[in-house]
Amino acid sequence: MLFNKGAEDYEVVREGEDTTLRFNMDASTHYPSIEDEPAVMAKVIDKLGEVTDATKVVLTQKRDYEYDYPQTRMLSELARLYNHIAKRKDSFGYKAFGIDGQSRTKDQRYVEIQNIIANLLKSDPIGAYVELKRVIRRARISLQKSIDEKQTESEQKFINMVSELIDLLEKTRLITIAQPYLPGYKISDRAVYRKIFSPFIKPDFMFTKLMANFPQDAEELDNYRVNETEVTIFEMPDNVMYLYHIMPPEFRLTEEEYEVLDSARKIMAEHKPKKSEFVNPERMRQIFENVGHDLLEEIAIHKGITMDDKQLDTLAAILVRYTVGFGLVEVLLQDENIQDVSINSPMGQIPIFIVHGVYGDCLTNIIPTPSEAESWASKLRMISGRPLDEANPLLDTDLSIPGATARVSTIAKPLDPTGLAFSFRRHRDNPWTLPLFIKNGMLNPLAAGLISFLIDGTRAILIAGTRGSGKSSLLSSLLVEIMRRYRIITVEDTLELPTGSMRKLGFNIQPMKVASALSVSSSEMSASDGIRSTLRLGDSALIVGEVRSTEATALYEAMRVGAAANVVAGTIHGDSPYGVFDRVVNDIGVPKTSFKATDIVIIANPVRSADGLHKFRRVIQITEVRKNWEEDPMVEGGFVDLMKYNPESDQLETTDDLMNGDSDILKMIASGVKEWAGNWDAVWDNIMLRANIKERLVEISKELKDPDMLEAEFVIFANDKFHKISEKVQAEKGSLDSKEIFFQWNEWLKREGKKRQQKTV
Repeated sequence: MLFNKGAEDYEVVREGEDTTLRFNMDASTHYPSIEDEPAVMAKVIDKLGEVTDATKVVLTQKRDYEYDYPQTRMLSELARLYNHIAKRKDSFGYKAFGIDGQSRTKDQRYVEIQNIIANLLKSDPIGAYVELKRVIRRARISLQKSIDEKQTESEQKFINMVSELIDLLEKTRLITIAQPYLPGYKISDRAVYRKIFSPFIKPDFMFTKLMANFPQDAEELDNYRVNETEVTIFEMPDNVMYLYHIMPPEFRLTEEEYEVLDSARKIMAEHKPKKSEFVNPERMRQIFENVGHDLLEEIAIHKGITMDDKQLDTLAAILVRYTVGFGLVEVLLQDENIQDVSINSPMGQIPIFIVHGVYGDCLTNIIPTPSEAESWASKLRMISGRPLDEANPLLDTDLSIPGATARVSTIAKPLDPTGLAFSFRRHRDNPWTLPLFIKNGMLNPLAAGLISFLIDGTRAILIAGTRGSGKSSLLSSLLVEIMRRYRIITVEDTLELPTGSMRKLGFNIQPMKVASALSVSSSEMSASDGIRSTLRLGDSALIVGEVRSTEATALYEAMRVGAAANVVAGTIHGDSPYGVFDRVVNDIGVPKTSFKATDIVIIANPVRSADGLHKFRRVIQITEVRKNWEEDPMVEGGFVDLMKYNPESDQLETTDDLMNGDSDILKMIASGVKEWAGNWDAVWDNIMLRANIKERLVEISKELKDPDMLEAEFVIFANDKFHKISEKVQAEKGSLDSKEIFFQWNEWLKREGKKRQQKTV
């Protein structure tokens, strides 16, 4: 028997536009595989003859093996063909052979054809086709040898009947796809089916579907591991996107491990986390993991299964991921190469898409389902404390999971008419630094030196660009350039800036979370009130995560009166300095005179390759905002480019204004420093000193093959050393001798590099 006696072996589940034919194979002796098991294929085709509107077939045996619509359609075609043949007994029955009913059991050709139709057509349709081709080949040879007119007529009638069967099969998609693999085909060889049928496989406690098999005819470009998950990157022959293929540990469990995990899941499922527990998600996860670990151990002992701590830890992590966590999305976010994760509606039909740091836009082998989307939405509501409903169809929040943090944007009905959709923007584990941007080409050393000079000069800076241009990343690198002696206050509606990491690195930093501009109602403080409240906290560098709406008015109030008494910086959407002006003044409503408080606008935008397949993040403009204009800064010369991107050289290049010292902002900075006042050469010398230091740091990191020297911890250490050496040289020589400062700093860097190498050895 294929299935359990006395039990209904299948059920039809109708959900939305999908009709799923689900087979319970827990008691079956057969492996749940259409491609490997002839009996399973025959059973599925038989039932598809009854359930004619099925869009999916699912075989369940501890795990779910799901065959999608294109595969189900091929099987349904065969089911319809079988029913068509069965109804046409006169055409394909014994009368078609020219024999009477008494003689049919003696005619070997009749027995052979009936066996092909009754058995092989369902269990091995490719084999049935190949057998029919062989039968007709023999019949044609027999016809050529026939000399009896009656025999010739019988042979021709038989050939016509077999030809019709072959024609019917050749019209099916399965036989069409299989044609290249038929030469030398052997009956019962299932290798061809494995090329055509490939199910999504998932444990039955998961909602997400995963295409476990590697794609046919794809070229493997890379493979690596993220914790216990295997990641493989493929180049697809028929798609401009790469395939990001994962094989997480939950798909490689032994039967014993799966049995223990499934039992624990059923027990844990009885406890549904309350809203209060999501106040501290990290603490909640730790509790669930500890409880899960103990529960798994108890179940394993009860079942007489031996498991070590490593196995129990792995199972506990999986258990938490599918109870209070976010399933396979967590696996994706734990890969530090991934920058964005996009999950589009309608769920269950579209794979998850990612943006990879090396391979760019990729599709994945993961397809989430509606049930999982609803679960994520509920958890995000509880984590954020913000609504997500018809009145508030947009939810922005931050998500923290083991090994990763991310910003999450969720849209729901009626804004998304087909359901729920999610966008996860992964934050880098460590803060970005200017040397890291030099290394990846986003900016060059001179631009880094200029930005460093502007930060120390306590200017008001806006970083503008499109979504995904690297605005927030560049803003976090500016934080690293602020000396640790100053207090920093950040204001964000969704926590993206690396304030936690900065605190661990010794910064005096205070994050503030305010209400989202997209929320219709919220108990949180508005962004405007949040910014105004920071001004009561004393002299601080003020960093605004993103200038979106009316908070811009409060920000410009602070900038105009110099209330922050230090750097003021933030990000804003815009593709040019005038685009920033237009947004701030015309869209948000900040007075033109207030906009003059902006000192510098930095534009970051993606640059595309000529083939359109690749894009690279670049700073394309560093522009100062002058103060001597009245109505339109573009017309009246209010915008002066200091550096501009040259696509031919793929570099930011200095403008004549910067080279000639024609910069009001840099002169304003110089006017407050005795050694620089009225001395452009000294200002330029200091900018170049900073540029040389950033460049040298990148060079020695490459020489020593020590990429960690470009991370925030060492860069901050190097920045502190630069300031201390500058102070020392100033005291000894009475001036900021750039050559002497660079010499001493470079000697220090070489010594530190050697120390790091020795520790590594």
